[in-house]
Amino acid sequence: MLFIEYPKCTTCQKAKKWLDEQGVSYTDRHIKEQNPTYEELKEWYGRSGLPLKKFFNTSGLLYKSMNLKEKLSAMTEDEQLKLLATDGMLVKRPLVVADGFVLTGFKEAEWSEKLL
Repeated sequence: MLFIEYPKCTTCQKAKKWLDEQGVSYTDRHIKEQNPTYEELKEWYGRSGLPLKKFFNTSGLLYKSMNLKEKLSAMTEDEQLKLLATDGMLVKRPLVVADGFVLTGFKEAEWSEKLL
């Protein structure tokens, strides 16, 4: 299982602590140092069954400064995926990629259901 995080993010810290307490093993990846590629994002999005908007960090400063709330609806899925691949700070985190599912953000109930 791949756990993609931004270490300074408090939600990521909470999620990581929860994984450790549950004894869930994972491979850690720093989203800023190793931004997900277009190919990875496309695959994860396809596997997730989630709307593409769920992959955007809508509360992030970069999202807001780029005025993406207004712009995303006019963009194709492909354009949105390419944009996400430009900067890890645009991507919702933490992001869990495992066999058969992808989780965006940390919701303990959802994580318990999928991971335990």
